Amino acid sequence: MAARRALAAYLFLLPALALLGVFTFYPVVFGTALSLFDYDVISPPRFVGAAHFRELWTDRYFWIALRNSLVYLAVVPALQLGAIVLALWVRRPLRGIGWFRAAYYLPVVTSMVVAGLLWRWLYDESGLVNYVLLRLRMIHAPVHWLSDPSLALYAVMAVTLWKGLGYYMVIYLAGLEAIPPVYEEAAALDGAGAAARLFRVTIPLLRPSILLASTLSAIAALRVFEEMYVMTGGGPVYSTYTLFYYMFDQAFNALHLGYAAAVGVVLAAVTIGLSVVNFRLLRQGGLSYY
Repeated sequence: MAARRALAAYLFLLPALALLGVFTFYPVVFGTALSLFDYDVISPPRFVGAAHFRELWTDRYFWIALRNSLVYLAVVPALQLGAIVLALWVRRPLRGIGWFRAAYYLPVVTSMVVAGLLWRWLYDESGLVNYVLLRLRMIHAPVHWLSDPSLALYAVMAVTLWKGLGYYMVIYLAGLEAIPPVYEEAAALDGAGAAARLFRVTIPLLRPSILLASTLSAIAALRVFEEMYVMTGGGPVYSTYTLFYYMFDQAFNALHLGYAAAVGVVLAAVTIGLSVVNFRLLRQGGLSYY
């Protein structure tokens, strides 16, 4: 009987496992193997071993891309904090709160191409952002948001923040709804104020959602591509050149597929390392009840 149940379970899992095998596991294995070869589509693959990884060590563009990718991770805490605040806000029983939730989620379902083109117009020298800031007398001249190397990366990060808030808001909203109200009621009876209940009860009980959302957002930040491709093209002066964009550039523009695969392996290693650190911090004392 147990064997039949196990067989039935595996049969139900088979379609999903087949899709994962074709579209996830096989590309990972193939890409890792390709990083050991020199391949440009035209000529046959040539085995070079770890030569690509040694070349990465002296590649200044790789280090620029790695630095930009790590800087981009700064969007993660801001995104998580904003999403938690937003989830607490839309959880309130107000009239028409469903419309507010839908409005906050609208950027998530908007195509990144559409959003990128919209924000390029907003960031333009004569765009809405500069117009509002000039009218408020916060700046004295139009700011070149996407053409200034010192500002371009942060301007793109703001777009990622705007677009991702609604997605992580839903995760935190689900986490908040799963918390039994008895805990907050007991804390209130013990004399805990609203702030104490939030930081001593709600946030610790929200830890699984924080772990999930922060891990997903960190992976997404390291894999950011569409924003750069649509808004800056990696420029100006490589200021928005990230590891994922560098991998794309090497693969499809320079046709250095083996080298691009090596960049992908490094990106995967960095992603796994940061995910492990994130799990350890949040599961072993990064947040606590006391």
